[in-house]
Amino acid sequence: MRVIVVSKQEAGQRLDRYLAKYMSKAAKSFFYKMLRKKNITLNGKKAAGMEKVQEGDEIKLFLSDETIDKFRGIEQPVNAPAINKTDANKTAVNKKEQSLAIVYEDDEVLVVNKASGMLSQKAKKEDRSLVEYITDYLMTRQQQQDSVFRPGICNRLDRNTTGLIVAGKTVESLQYLNRIFKERELHKYYLCIVKGCIAQKETIDGYLRKEEKSNKVTIQKAKKEGGVRILTAYEPLEYGRYQKEEYTLLKVDLITGKSHQIRAHLQSIGHPLIGDHKYGNRKDASFYQKEFGLQYQLLHAWKLCLGDAAYLPDRLHGKEWTAPLPEQFQTILKKMGMKVRN
Repeated sequence: MRVIVVSKQEAGQRLDRYLAKYMSKAAKSFFYKMLRKKNITLNGKKAAGMEKVQEGDEIKLFLSDETIDKFRGIEQPVNAPAINKTDANKTAVNKKEQSLAIVYEDDEVLVVNKASGMLSQKAKKEDRSLVEYITDYLMTRQQQQDSVFRPGICNRLDRNTTGLIVAGKTVESLQYLNRIFKERELHKYYLCIVKGCIAQKETIDGYLRKEEKSNKVTIQKAKKEGGVRILTAYEPLEYGRYQKEEYTLLKVDLITGKSHQIRAHLQSIGHPLIGDHKYGNRKDASFYQKEFGLQYQLLHAWKLCLGDAAYLPDRLHGKEWTAPLPEQFQTILKKMGMKVRN
């Protein structure tokens, strides 16, 4: 028999889903059969599987260790020396932690400042994304290598876009954080430098259509097949010049959040982001690379302002997080005679 005590991070999910994560190699029918036979119980009682587990709940598995390990995909070589997983992981994870610039952390929420070049989530099986870095960091700190819960991120950024990404450290926090992003009960502010002078704040409307083959989007004024409505608000913060060209530092309020929305929408009105090879002018992009060493779009997820949704914990009502600008962004601003004023 094995007894599992549900942790705070794992609470709030259905029992059958918990079991499916704990013994991922087993068929769902196996769990329901064991529940019917009371070979798996919840707090000493028969359970159906739909119950939501809470912190401190006891799940008893009246199964052999061999069966449990088999369904967990654990194979121990005969006479193999014992390995201290915690110690073995610490060295590797400590190196990985250097890639995590933590902006905010409490028992349920982690906010990090993503660096350029890092994927938010895996694109291919062999990729190592921010999700894996966060998982290693949290699993080691919380000493929960055996936990079925894995943290998840609630927003994504393009590989070369820097800035704020929010992660849930518990099932419950993932639920309310995902909800507030989905229902847009928050403000997401980005900073970018665009070519040209934008004189006043404005909200632009349009329809975004994605071309899967090229992984590129187009902006249309009228709705057509495959088009999704987008809204992008922006406000000029500073004006600069470099080699006789004018530039504007923009604060962008991403009202809707679609792939490449800011980059494509600003390009469609004649103000592409500097460094953007995909949506900007290639000649300009080569110029920025030569002058500033800039090899990607200069776009930074700068600030997140949460609302006061009733389902948010009180401590998060009206919470604001700000991610410091990357050093390269600051250097380019200075060369153009601009700086960020909050």
